Amino acid sequence: MRFLNVLWGVAVSTHYVGASTWFPGSKALYNKWHETELERWLSDHDIPHPTPADRKDLESLVEKSWGDYVVAPYSNWDTADLSAYLQAKGKESQDGAAATRDNLVSQVKDNWYETEEKSYQAWASVKDWILDTWTESQLKAFCDKHDIPVPQPRQRDTLLQKARSGYETIANKAGQATSYPGNWLYETWSESDLKDWLDTRGFPVPQPTTRDKLIASVRRNSRLAYLKAQDQAASATASAQSAYATLTDMIIDAWGESQLKEFCDKNSISVPQGTKANELRALVRKHRAAILGDTVAGQASSAFGAATSNAQNQYAKATDSASLAAQDAFDRTVSAWSDTRLKAYLDARGIPVPQGSKKNELEALVRKHSHKAATGWSAWTFDDFTYDNLKNYLVQNGDAIAKKVAEKKDSTRDELVSAAQSAYSSASTAGGSDFASATSYIASVTASAKNNAFDTWSESELKAYLDSYGIPVPQGSKLEDLKAQVRKESTYFKYGTSSPGGTILAKLGETARDGWNWITGQFRLGSDAAQQKFSEAEEQARAKAKQTREDL
Repeated sequence: MRFLNVLWGVAVSTHYVGASTWFPGSKALYNKWHETELERWLSDHDIPHPTPADRKDLESLVEKSWGDYVVAPYSNWDTADLSAYLQAKGKESQDGAAATRDNLVSQVKDNWYETEEKSYQAWASVKDWILDTWTESQLKAFCDKHDIPVPQPRQRDTLLQKARSGYETIANKAGQATSYPGNWLYETWSESDLKDWLDTRGFPVPQPTTRDKLIASVRRNSRLAYLKAQDQAASATASAQSAYATLTDMIIDAWGESQLKEFCDKNSISVPQGTKANELRALVRKHRAAILGDTVAGQASSAFGAATSNAQNQYAKATDSASLAAQDAFDRTVSAWSDTRLKAYLDARGIPVPQGSKKNELEALVRKHSHKAATGWSAWTFDDFTYDNLKNYLVQNGDAIAKKVAEKKDSTRDELVSAAQSAYSSASTAGGSDFASATSYIASVTASAKNNAFDTWSESELKAYLDSYGIPVPQGSKLEDLKAQVRKESTYFKYGTSSPGGTILAKLGETARDGWNWITGQFRLGSDAAQQKFSEAEEQARAKAKQTREDL
């Protein structure tokens, strides 16, 4: 039996795509799923399948796509997202023509969040992770709806543990499957909750939006969101713990009585009246481990797992939802944008622009909504369409005037974009079959062109695109440099600071600096001696931040 267990462990990591031959006579885990789960998984990933379908056909379709969507979801990423992931991981990626997509995919594979074996183990027990990205209030609602008793105080870790323990019991009572759960799992979520979950993590909200589509998108992206959150939390926690462990004794000795009392107050350490300075130092040291768990390790895990739902958590603010580095990089980028492009950024998010707004007012509005990804489709969806895709769209979905523009042999890309935007706006207003046809075409183009946006653009088209942002093009710029600049501007325009790839670098790459800022902010250093000790390390943090901004 032991020999068989060893062989099974080895077999788990041998098959990449379908995992249907892990061991002679064994079955891939999805072969044990209910037929409804197989159909649900295929539908969630927009994989066509016959209805009704034979079970073997369903299993075969899942097997063909399992590797690309579960084991290696990065196989569908574009070059910008692949490069950004590697930089966020602290890995060097090749620039320009040398950075072939196959090469980048190979590097990401070598540095992916988890091995194929861990992926298999994770999907063998979905309840162990699928609830981790829920907010505390969502966990409370889940427990309350299903009468799961949770002891007071109802802390997030306790809520999560209780929700996990009741997961299978709840599903069994309702006659539901648990391996790839249906909509029953999200019964307590409002449509706003679903949209916020997607928006916070930079995943596009499906358009046109229905509750079923929102749930499908959350369910499909839950594993990737969990892996990202775990990686961010581990990196931030390690950085903060390291800083605390290195500096605590020095700080405690350098602080005066008032600073020690302030630290105790901020960290909920009860101080008896009349306590002297030396006694305060002893009290702080006594509670040091608890403080470390409460304010760094414990809260970091909770904050990331809850998608920074706790607005009072300063650590979460510094390292995730309001990452100072991400905001700084974004602010630097948009400060160079033209008024037209700033207005377009807001328009793509449905944010009204007051008439007569000045540039600084527009920038302030854009900064305010920097976390918001452009969800759904709008007239600005055509911003990165290729010349041929624009023509095809106008031929298939344009009115008579739009089709004439498409049929012109010498139509410029700007003319095609303008005509496409006009045609889309008309279809959107009219609704019905015309709008359905337009959105269907956009969906197909967006999916097929994701990996090669801007690759086929000419030098003049790239320059014109940068010109729409008000970005000057240095003389003698190489084509690959222009493409890199265009991708950067486009990424910020689409995702703000919530990009699933491009701008996530600013969040992850600056974890150390943000953790340091949070630590020093918590300590409220007032001692000249203590500040002098920090100066060298702060200088190193600034240099790291500068380098990352330049990389962006």
